Amino acid sequence: MSSFQGIWVPLVTPFRNGAIDFVGLRRLVNHLLEKGVDGVVVCGTTAEAAALSKHEQLAVLDAVLEQVPAERVVMGLAGNNMAELLQFQNEIMKRPLAGLLVPPPYYIRPAQAGLEAFFKTVADASSVPLILYDIPYRTGVAFEQATLLNIVAHERIVAIKDCGGNQANTLALLGSGKVDVLCGEDNQIFSALCLGAKGAIAASAHVHPELFVALYQQIRDNRLTAGRATFFQLLPLIHSLFIEPNPAPVKTALALEGLIDDELRAPMQRSSETMAVRLKEVLAALNSNNR
Repeated sequence: MSSFQGIWVPLVTPFRNGAIDFVGLRRLVNHLLEKGVDGVVVCGTTAEAAALSKHEQLAVLDAVLEQVPAERVVMGLAGNNMAELLQFQNEIMKRPLAGLLVPPPYYIRPAQAGLEAFFKTVADASSVPLILYDIPYRTGVAFEQATLLNIVAHERIVAIKDCGGNQANTLALLGSGKVDVLCGEDNQIFSALCLGAKGAIAASAHVHPELFVALYQQIRDNRLTAGRATFFQLLPLIHSLFIEPNPAPVKTALALEGLIDDELRAPMQRSSETMAVRLKEVLAALNSNNR
């Protein structure tokens, strides 16, 4: 249905001494492309986008577009001030893009009719496809099933990043034929793909992305035994990366691999020493198993 298939990585934003590290960003993006990921998402949750100014967000997007074909780049678009959101959307759409990743307005918790109106307004204003981002534990918004199905009927809303934690909603979306489902909960990738999800937007896929690509391809090709083995090989990594607030463990793992500095923006904090030790052990095991 859409071009949003396979493994998409929601990019972290590398920092150095408080500023965006564009050298580190280029190094990271090159690494991910070399390992075969299908696309990248700029300025999503994992990017600490809420701690970036609009100017910084556009600068990151422009830097990524210098390296990655536009059809493999999605930009995050979030906010709860409608006028400002639409203005920023217009600025983003001056650039070539595969699409926009859009969560519902956070904190204010609109009624279901308000959610439908919000997504219709954003979709009507968009010149590119939209991916609805359902992540209630961050936004405070819980979609009713009928609301979701009404929203995704819009011709420009072609996919959903599913972090909703509601299996009935997930199954309804998968069965609707109206929208492509992208798994957003990394520990559910195997089961989601087996049920018919078209891919995943996975923060964990920053680390050993080639194994996540292999997992997707194995399930796509109906090699379920191989896919199951790959998933269980990745599971200790996936679990470890979400013990502490995302993206701190992801950045620590990338720093251990020499790709970026281990730095976040306040109030986010670096991983604990305990986490750093755990990640060293997990990475050593993965590296040993894949020599």
